[in-house]
Amino acid sequence: MQNLRATFEAYTLRFRFEAGTSRGILKEKKNYFIRIFDAQNPDLQGVGEVNILKGLSLDDRADLEVKLTEILQKYENRTLQVSDLDDFPAIRFALETAEKDLQNGGNGIVFPSPFTEGKTFIPINGLIWMGSREWMLSQIQEKIEKGFTCLKMKIGALDFETELEILRQIRKQFPSPQEMILRVDANGAFLPQEALEKLKKLAELHIHSIEQPIAPRQIETLAWLCENSPVPIALDEELIGNSHQKENLLQTIRPQFIVLKPALLGGFAECEQWIQLAQKWQIGWWITSALESSIGLSAIAQWTATLPITGHQGLGTGQIYENNFPAKLRLEGEKLWFNSTINP
Repeated sequence: MQNLRATFEAYTLRFRFEAGTSRGILKEKKNYFIRIFDAQNPDLQGVGEVNILKGLSLDDRADLEVKLTEILQKYENRTLQVSDLDDFPAIRFALETAEKDLQNGGNGIVFPSPFTEGKTFIPINGLIWMGSREWMLSQIQEKIEKGFTCLKMKIGALDFETELEILRQIRKQFPSPQEMILRVDANGAFLPQEALEKLKKLAELHIHSIEQPIAPRQIETLAWLCENSPVPIALDEELIGNSHQKENLLQTIRPQFIVLKPALLGGFAECEQWIQLAQKWQIGWWITSALESSIGLSAIAQWTATLPITGHQGLGTGQIYENNFPAKLRLEGEKLWFNSTINP
């Protein structure tokens, strides 16, 4: 393929519900899709998703479409440098996905494996969205009925005591962490001066881990918390924008876990570097999606299946959108399977 072309198009995903996050309520989300193809055979295309999270993605900027045009022009001219993508991890993720898709025949198979053949599955946690107490409890009951043995609850939207009471109700039903693994994600909602006391209360409920208890870029405080917290701490937002300081960050903070989101961290190769360093420093890790469409989710799940994963991953199927693309993933309880018969 000597004459590669690259184009992009915008697509707005609409949520089936008002998705509560630490950054407000989401009703829709605008993403972009990059297509790479040979000018001599335009029907054979590789597709990658530029997944943007408002207020979180480095690529979330007013001139994104201008930058996309510039980057893809350089890509076509073969003048694109690695450094050109340093500030655009979502574009790097999309290009990497599209290239691998094209190399494998343009049928949505990005990382061929027994998973894409429907022979293996990925265990995932059940995500509990922020919202009213009643809605969160209904989500929890639904996940329990479906057979999930690991729940991840976003906290920080309600009063902390209310959130503790919700977690207590789960623990009352499942007293042992072996029966039900409980993870929480604070998205940086705790104030530094109150974090340790809140972590002590969470520890009483045998919480597996907490993602990003305080806001990023408070390195000394976070390192102190990781050393003293009775609940294992997982870095999430802290990793964004630190691709050139990976080892220094992990060595300084010494978290118990890191959470890897390819669209926010610059793709699969970047995340594999994080994994290698985490293993060096004996830090646990898992993979999490970040509100991608079915296309991005499929790519992330396929990649995850090639890794030496242990425990539940933070992936989904894209059912949160009412206008998503045909799902290449399906859930049976907490088991995520690949639908090899669905075309992209």
